[in-house]
Amino acid sequence: MPEERIYIIPLREAKRVARQRRTQRAAKLVREFLKKHMKSDEIKLDSGLNRKLWERGGKHPPLRIRVRAVKQDDGSVEASLAG
Repeated sequence: MPEERIYIIPLREAKRVARQRRTQRAAKLVREFLKKHMKSDEIKLDSGLNRKLWERGGKHPPLRIRVRAVKQDDGSVEASLAG
């Protein structure tokens, strides 16, 4: 049975890198957060979540994002944008 959780992930640490790489860092932060909290090494980001991260370009990612994480029976985690 899949396990589902909703998280609000803070992305303010993405501002610590060069301006052009902030959104790349934000995507990495989402993966690291889910890896830690869902106890899985295989994290897949949904295209809608990725689109939301890149919505304002590579320089201005959101400060926080609401994510629905579903852990499958094989241990992989699928992350999508939560309502």
